[in-house]
Amino acid sequence: MGRQHWKKIWVGSAGNMVEWFDWFVYASFATYFAGAFFPSGNPTAQLMNTAGIFAVGFFMRPVGGWLLGRVGDRKGRKAALTLTVTLMSASAVLIAVAPTYGVAGYGGALVLLVARLLQGLSVGGEYAASATYLTEASDPARRGFASSFQYVSMTAGQIAGLGLQIILQRTMSDDALHSYGWRIPFIVGALGAAVVFYLRRNMLETEVYAEDTSHSAERGTLRALWQHKREAFLVIALTMGGTVAYYTYTTYLTKYLSNSAGLSKQTATLVSFTALIVFACLQPLAGALSDRIGRRPLLITFAVGSTFLTVPIMTLLKHVDGYWPALGLALLALVVVTGYTSINACVKAELFPTGIRALGVALPYAIANALFGGTAEYVALWFKKGGIESGFYWYVAGCAAVSLVVYVTMRETKDLDLARVKAGEGTGAGDGESSLTTAS
Repeated sequence: MGRQHWKKIWVGSAGNMVEWFDWFVYASFATYFAGAFFPSGNPTAQLMNTAGIFAVGFFMRPVGGWLLGRVGDRKGRKAALTLTVTLMSASAVLIAVAPTYGVAGYGGALVLLVARLLQGLSVGGEYAASATYLTEASDPARRGFASSFQYVSMTAGQIAGLGLQIILQRTMSDDALHSYGWRIPFIVGALGAAVVFYLRRNMLETEVYAEDTSHSAERGTLRALWQHKREAFLVIALTMGGTVAYYTYTTYLTKYLSNSAGLSKQTATLVSFTALIVFACLQPLAGALSDRIGRRPLLITFAVGSTFLTVPIMTLLKHVDGYWPALGLALLALVVVTGYTSINACVKAELFPTGIRALGVALPYAIANALFGGTAEYVALWFKKGGIESGFYWYVAGCAAVSLVVYVTMRETKDLDLARVKAGEGTGAGDGESSLTTAS
């Protein structure tokens, strides 16, 4: 992989890290600011309120996926990536200055909601623009390895958020964190976004996009996407199980360990922090493996593991009594999830031709995340409040089982030539020869 390829991957990943730092900081610091925007009372009810606003951000992701996916296909991957980080910076500033319930009543929650809507727009486009950029910018024989850095950077953003949380927990009192300390990470996120904005303004466009000569008026439109509806529905189905599992073992894990298992917030945060470092390191290894053996074996391994191991892992996690057993179970879960996270970006990008690739990845993926990923934490807390917390474990396993059917029936995509994929052709599920041109 040449120097220019590495440069593109680095700049794309750096921006993605800041995007997801801001996105995940909301979830990781929710235990501290949940009481700031809502009346005092049941801590679980306060978490449900903030989780509800977290989920609302996901429901803006399809809008962001459509809007920014269209920009990415019509104006270029660089234009879309620059716009996403601008929106994310604005949302971080809003959360940092949002007034509390004691100052402005529900006005503060309204500001929080607006900020989450902006974040939803931004991340709805960021995923697809980033996935498309990293996939197109890489050596065709190493697309799995290169695109795995999307989840490396996403996880690095969360690690940075959790690391900052650990530092603040060690240097500030609990009262100070609940009072004003939770605003610090959002200020950091806004500053980081400003730096990335500068980097992205000077980033290089991918050769695949720059050399594409199909300049149809329908490029990046819903009408053009409808010509690939089979692939779009495939993206939704293959995302379903992976996104639920991912958000269960990342954004929700810290709350689950403190709110259900009874571990201290500090211990729960440290478990997540350590597990995510290992998880990030696994992504390129699994991505490289997919370049050798294909995407489907990894996806199938994830789905089988998640279907049959989720219930026992979550049940055991609820009864852990310390750092090490919690870490061991969290690592087991994340190793399983790696089969999905390491390659899902390139798999989706490989399904569509250049002129509709960003929108083709963005919109169906955002819909799947709105329905399943963004609601995972709220569904978990809903089951807990209803006294049947184990129902959530079966829900996660069931979503993975649905995706397993898709993984088993879909075609392999690793040898496709992205520059030669033609409009109207696709790699939908089912038997038979792929109509896509393979790399020579």
